[in-house]
Formats: sequence, C-alpha cells, structure tokens
Amino acid sequence: MKVKILLALHLMPLMALAQQPGLAKTLPVDSAAPNIFQLGEITVWASKNSEMMSRASSVNMESQNKMEVSKALNMLPGINLTASGARNESMVTVRGFDLRQMPVYMDGIPVYVPYDGYVDLSRFTTFDLSAIDVAKGFSSLLYGPNSLGGAINLISRKPVKKLEYDGSVGSINNNGYAGNINIGANISKFYFQGGYSYLHRDSYAMSANYDSTKNENGNQRDNSYRTDQKFNLKIGWAPNEKHEYVFGYINQHGKKGNPVYCGTDTLNSLLKKPRYWQWPYWNKETYYFLSKTSINSKNSIKTKFYYDIFKNSLNSYDDATYTTQKKPYAFQSFYNDYTYGGSVEYGTTIIPKNNLKLAVHYKEDIHRENNLNEPVRHFDDNTLTVGAENIYRATTKLVIIPGASYSLRKNIKAEDYNASIKAVFDFPKADASQACNGQLGIFYYLKENHKIGSTVSHKTRFATIKDRYSYRMGTAIPNPDLKPETADNYEVNYTGKFFQKFSFQTALFYSKITDAIMNISNILPGKSQMQNAGKAEFKGVEAAVNVDILKNLMLSANYTYIERHNLTNPAIRFTDVPNTKVFSYIQYQPIKQIQIIASAEYNSSRFSTSYGAKAGEFTLVNAIASVRIWKYLSIETGANNLFDKNYSLVEGYPEEGRNYFVTLRFFNHH
Repeated sequence: MKVKILLALHLMPLMALAQQPGLAKTLPVDSAAPNIFQLGEITVWASKNSEMMSRASSVNMESQNKMEVSKALNMLPGINLTASGARNESMVTVRGFDLRQMPVYMDGIPVYVPYDGYVDLSRFTTFDLSAIDVAKGFSSLLYGPNSLGGAINLISRKPVKKLEYDGSVGSINNNGYAGNINIGANISKFYFQGGYSYLHRDSYAMSANYDSTKNENGNQRDNSYRTDQKFNLKIGWAPNEKHEYVFGYINQHGKKGNPVYCGTDTLNSLLKKPRYWQWPYWNKETYYFLSKTSINSKNSIKTKFYYDIFKNSLNSYDDATYTTQKKPYAFQSFYNDYTYGGSVEYGTTIIPKNNLKLAVHYKEDIHRENNLNEPVRHFDDNTLTVGAENIYRATTKLVIIPGASYSLRKNIKAEDYNASIKAVFDFPKADASQACNGQLGIFYYLKENHKIGSTVSHKTRFATIKDRYSYRMGTAIPNPDLKPETADNYEVNYTGKFFQKFSFQTALFYSKITDAIMNISNILPGKSQMQNAGKAEFKGVEAAVNVDILKNLMLSANYTYIERHNLTNPAIRFTDVPNTKVFSYIQYQPIKQIQIIASAEYNSSRFSTSYGAKAGEFTLVNAIASVRIWKYLSIETGANNLFDKNYSLVEGYPEEGRNYFVTLRFFNHH
C-alpha cells in the first residue's frame, strides 16, 4: 500500500471538477456559481472555503453532457460509478462506502428509499441542479442520521435575475432524445424557479466488440429502454438577506427495462435462470418547506419540513417476450412508501470566535409492499436525532470543528406474511436502536493559498427495513434486532495553489468498520441471515491537479487509489470498487464561440461477486464540441465511449458502446 501511494503521488494526474473534502475550494467556477440555492446547502459555515465539500457544478455537468447524477458524480475523486446489474440501477460508492452508507439528499432533504436505503441515481437527472455536493467521512452532523461514510446533497437552482431561462433539446443515437427547460424569476422580495425535463431511450447500443451469448445477441441491448421525466417548482420569499422562506415541489416519473444477465460465470444462478424483469413505474413526489430566520445579529433558526412519496412496481415475466406471467418465478410486486419529517437548527455566534449550531431531526419511514392478489404488509420506523457542531476560529490561521450527535430509532410496525394460509401477522417486537456519532476537524492555513487539515469521525448507520425483515425471496431469515454498524474515519489533507495557474490537492484516508452488517450463509441449511458480524478497513489516497496551460487551454484530472479488506473473512471479497481510477480532461477554446473538451477515464478491474468473479479493467474516451451560433443559442455534438470499448461495471452486464449525441441549447443568462 505504501509503495503504491508514493508512486501515486509521483504520477498523479489532474482534476478540475471538484475539491477534495476537508480542503478549500479553489476553483471559482465550482464554488461561486450565482444560481446555487444556498438554503439547500449543508455547510459548516457560510464561506466559500467550505471545509468538507467536494462539488460538481452545473457548468461542468452541462459542458460534459452528464445527464444523470451518478455519471456526474463519477467525475469527482474518491467516487466510483457502480451498478446493480440484477436491478438495472445506477449507483456510486464514495471511498468504498455504498449508498446505504452515504445518504442522498435534495436541498438537504433525504430522498433515499425507506425500504433499503438505496436510490437509483439514474432516475435523478441533472437538468435542474446547480451543483452536487459530496461530503466524505467528515460530513456535517447537521445532515442527520446514517452518514456512515458521508453524504451526497443535490442542490437546486435559485434565480438571480428578473427573468432567466435555459433549456435544451437533443437526440441520442437514432433512438433516444432529451429535452428540458428551466424558468426562474427574482422580483423584489419574491422568486420562483420551475423546470421540466424528459429523457427517453428505446435501448442502448452495445459495442461492436461484444460477442453474442445465449441471452444477448448484441447490437441493441435487449430490454434496455428507459423513460424519465421530472417537474419541479420552488416559490420563495426573501424580505432581506437574513430571512428566507421557501415552498418546493418535485414530481418524478420513470419506467425502465431490466437487461438480463449475459455473462459466463457458471456459479451465477442467473446464467441458467435469467430474470425477465421490467419496471412499469418508478415514481417519486416530494413536498417541502425550508426557512431561515435571523432572531438578531448573533442568533438564527433554520427549519426543514418534508413529505416524500415513493411508489414503484416490478413485473417478473416467464421469458424474453415479456408477455406472460404463468411460471412460479413470475410475479407483480408493488411498493407504496412515504416519508415525512423535519429538522430545526439553531445557530449562534454569541460566544466570541465560535459559531455553534444545534439541530433536532425527526423522520418517519413507512413502507408498504405486496404482490398481486396478496394483502399489503406494513413497516414503520421512526428516527430521532439531536446534534451539535461548532466552528472555533482559534486564530486567523487555525480553525477547529468539533461535533457530536445521538440517534434513536424505533420500529413501530413490522408485518410478516404466511403465503400458505394467506395471513398477515406481526413480527416479534424489536428493541429500539441507539447510535452516537462524533467528529473533530483541525484546519491550518499555512498562507493564503495553502492549507493542511486533519479529521477524525465516528459515524453509524442503522440497519434498513430490508436488512432486518427481508426473506430475500425465501433464502434468508429475518433479524429484527440488528445493531447499527459503525465506522471510524481518519483523513489528512493538503491543498495549495501556485502561480495562480496550478492547483494541487491531496488526501490520505483510512476507515475502520466494525459491527458491519453482513449476509452470513447457512445459519440454517440453505438459509442466510444479516448479522453484525463484520470488521473491515478501507484505505487510500486521492489527488488532483488543475493547470491553466494557456489562456484558452486547461488541463485537469484526478486520481483515486483504494484498498478494501474484509478483516472478518478475507475470502469474501468486497465488490464493485476498482483499486485505481483516473479521470482527466482537457478543455480548449480556439476562438470565443467554440469550445472542445476531450476526457478520458481509466478503471482497474473490480470484483463483481464475493467469491471472485471480476469485471475487467477499461479505459473510456469521450469528446464534445460546442459552438455558440448566436448570443442566446449554442449547439453541441459529441461521442461517448469514442473507441467503442466493450466493458462492464458488473460481470455479465455490458455497458453502452459508442454513442453519439447532438444538443441545441438556449439561454438568456450565460
């Protein structure tokens, strides 16, 4: 590990799209975008030098044609694009932690699915976002519970002009299209921001280098269609800079196919028994209220209240015709969930050199599920969290940030189902679960553009409803009394800027996970169970550089190296994360009206199963050219996977081959 880290520090490439956690933001395009909805941010303090954020801005997401949140996040260091092939879900890991351990928020409001804690990030498009913030390890305790490895926050837009709009319409290959429009107005003390987007693909084209198998003949990937549309509206009143009150509404509708397994792993049951799945709907609806009120010059209160509805349906068919459901494995499954909750945050600077924040969070998760012609089973959890965080400016150069929180989760209802007698009954009552979190960050400014930092955090994650109660299609035994899993995260970091043209950032990180929730086999013959049986460690390095080579030429890239070790049972591998990832791009503007971006990404091989099946290493190259054809109009075209690489994020689920796009953009505020 030490040799590889030293080698990495000599070979590290560059970055541009983000800042390392624990390091000051040095790229103005990312940190100072005027349309960021600041009330939706979770920051340590109101400063462009946030101590814990890595950020992807709307400028970078748009210029590199990243239409899905997962693919936008993949541009950042420490983050790996992953997939749940069996469910056709797009996800990410952050320093080895998955989305159950890295909750996803929208303007600080939790949007992850109550049942299993995951969220399919390909259902979340980027058209209406101003930025995506990622806090790794040392993340604000003001987010609330379950931030074992940090948190991801999708931040919406806020208009700054009396009237502003932008949008796009475009085609993807010859069988897909996308379009969106955002309209905002900021008039006197009131503002509104609205948007609509639509993304459709009939299918995606596979690489010409793919060799056909029994379940997939190549060309267009079977059952790979998708449609996603989203509507959002935000209305705000800001009588002055110290007061702001906002109502928001988001409505998402999605549907997708689920391509079948087409790999060669003889130990994978899906090789002989493929799943013929489709998702007729994946819908989310969110209502929320945010406020900021200054009591006086030293005291303020922020509130968040929300009500979130999640509904989806999964159909399992007999075969690849997707028409009949007569075989034993065919079914229709329905989820009908909702979540409501809120938080109140009190901030004070009454103590000199200190900015103290106290917060209380409450969240209730209701999960309802059933198969066709079966009764509905109900599950209900509530979670209460209290926390405190303080920023102590010891000197003009030294900042110390301690924090602590306590969480309590109770299960109110959990119902089981006996199919033989078609009866619903209660699971045995489970005890309440408690968790404590604490962290400390120390940051020292060597001089204006150079800073070092060190952080330590003790974080927890409660077991999800699925962890505790799922039979996993008859193969598992529920365990209602699962305890929280814990992680101790450590980091040292440095950031510096030289000659106003060269920015360098790096971070070394280490996480020790205990009471990890693992699936233990053969608790009874042929039956597994989720238990707090695991110990593990994650360690690695991130590095990034940004160079303005010429006035019109910029080079940027980032490097991530990570090792994950299962200390409890080394023979069981961790999946979905490559040891090495490099992302880089070069941006060239030969004349004012033309911009060209070429990017490259390398991923080493990764395990796809705990017993050792692998998805191989790959390198992807993308290219985009944008031409401003009028003051308020531009056209761009490009190709992803330019060299038509046949690659997979999960063994047996090949990704898209070469694909082209053409997009017409219109705007009045660039």
